[in-house]
Amino acid sequence: MIAILGIFLVFAAVIGGFLMERGHLAVLLQPAELLIIAGAASGTLVVANPVRILKAIAAGLTAILKGSPFTKQRYLSTLKMMYQFLTKVRKEGLLAVETDVEKPEESAIFKEYPEFLRDHHARTFLCDTLRTAVTGGVEPFDMDQMMELDMEVLHHEAVQPVEALTTVADSLPGLGIVAAVLGVVITMGALGGPPEEIGKHVAAALVGTFLGILLCYGVVGPLSANMRKTAEEENDFLHVLRVLLLAFLKGSAPMIAVEVARRAIPAYARPSFDEMERTCKNRAEPAQAAA
Repeated sequence: MIAILGIFLVFAAVIGGFLMERGHLAVLLQPAELLIIAGAASGTLVVANPVRILKAIAAGLTAILKGSPFTKQRYLSTLKMMYQFLTKVRKEGLLAVETDVEKPEESAIFKEYPEFLRDHHARTFLCDTLRTAVTGGVEPFDMDQMMELDMEVLHHEAVQPVEALTTVADSLPGLGIVAAVLGVVITMGALGGPPEEIGKHVAAALVGTFLGILLCYGVVGPLSANMRKTAEEENDFLHVLRVLLLAFLKGSAPMIAVEVARRAIPAYARPSFDEMERTCKNRAEPAQAAA
C-alpha cells in the first residue's frame, strides 16, 4: 500500500502546484494523448517480451501493492522451521527427512509454515539442495557451488521483468514526444481558425510531452525500481538459506547453523540472538512467563 501512497503524492504534488499557479485542471484532461502514450507503451511491452515475462510483470506489480514479504517475522519463522528440520536430521539422520524433501506439501514440519510452501523459489531451492544431500557423495564445497548457480539463475529470472518495465519507462518520454508531434500536426491543420481553438490544440500537444515525462519518472520508473528491490530481497533470503545449509553440511549443530544464518540476514530485518533463540525453542518472553 505504501507504493499507492507514493504515486498519490506524486500526482497530488504536481496537480497541486499546477492549481496553485492558477492553472485550469480541465486542460490536463486529454484522453487522446493518454491513449496514444499508454497504448503505444503497452504495445512495445507486448512486442518485446514473451508471455512469461508479461505474467511476471503483472505478478511483480501485484506484489508491490502487498508490500515486501521478507520481514523480520518471515526470517524468524524460517529460522525456526530450519531449526526444527535440522534437529530432526541430527537425531534421525538425513534419510529420515527424505519424504519431507520429496513431498514438502505433506511434511509435518513444512505444513506448519504455509508461507514457506507458497514461496515456490525458496521451497524448490531448499528441497533440491536437501535432496542432493540425502543422496550423499557430494562435498560441502560442491553443494555450495550448486546453490550459488541456482541463485544466479533465479536472480536472472527475477530481474528480467524489471528490465522490461525499465525499458518501457525509458520509452515514455519519447512516446510523449510522439503524442506532442501529432498534436502539432493537428494544430497546423487548424491554422486560420479562431485563436482559442489553436490554443486548445497547442495545450493538448504539450500535455502529451508532460504525460510521457510524468509517467516515466513519477510512476513506471519508481515501480520498476521497487520490483528490483524485491528481487534483491528474494536473493538475500535465498542467501540466508544457503549459508544455513552450508554450515550444517559442514557439521555445525542446528543452533549454530541457525545463528550463522541469522548473521547473514540484512540488518533491517535481522532479529537479535535472544529473539531467534526464543523463537526456535518456543520460549516465552520474560514478562509473559512471569504473568
